[in-house]
Amino acid sequence: MDLNTWSEANVEFMFEEIKKKLRMATGGSIKASNVKEEVYEDLKDLYNMVASKDRFSISEIDAITTELGNIRKA
Repeated sequence: MDLNTWSEANVEFMFEEIKKKLRMATGGSIKASNVKEEVYEDLKDLYNMVASKDRFSISEIDAITTELGNIRKA
């Protein structure tokens, strides 16, 4: 999968992987259709950071979920 270009499939993949890694029970408010192409690089950066770590502190999880919310609202 080439994550270098925006597509709904890429956005959906990254959201699913982030949810798995953070063990988020729900992510219903996070939909690929909510992410505009302008913030795709922000999502990709967040995905890369989450994918690179094995464990997260509570404050990191809070910051990540806040950033996901910001990406969704942008």
